[in-house]
Amino acid sequence: MNATFENLLTPFLPYLNGNPLTEDSRLHDLGLNSMKAIDLLFTIEDELGVSLPDEDLNDATFATAGALWNAVQRAGTGQEDRKAAA
Repeated sequence: MNATFENLLTPFLPYLNGNPLTEDSRLHDLGLNSMKAIDLLFTIEDELGVSLPDEDLNDATFATAGALWNAVQRAGTGQEDRKAAA
C-alpha cells in the first residue's frame, strides 16, 4: 500500500481511531459498510484514475486494506495495458 491509498481510505474508516492501517486491517471492522464502500469505489476511480472490474466488486476485495490495494493495483495495470494497446 502507498500513502496516497492510505490517505484516501482512512476517511471511510471511522473506527480506525488513529491506529495504523495495515494490509491485514479488516475494513468492515473499521466501519466500512456497503454504502461507504460504494462511495469509496467512486473516490478510488476519481482520485486514482482506476476502475475496478466487475469481478472485483465483491466482499473479498473489500475485506482488508491489502485486498483492496491489490485490486486497485491490478486495475491500474490492466488499464495501462489497454491504453498501450490502443
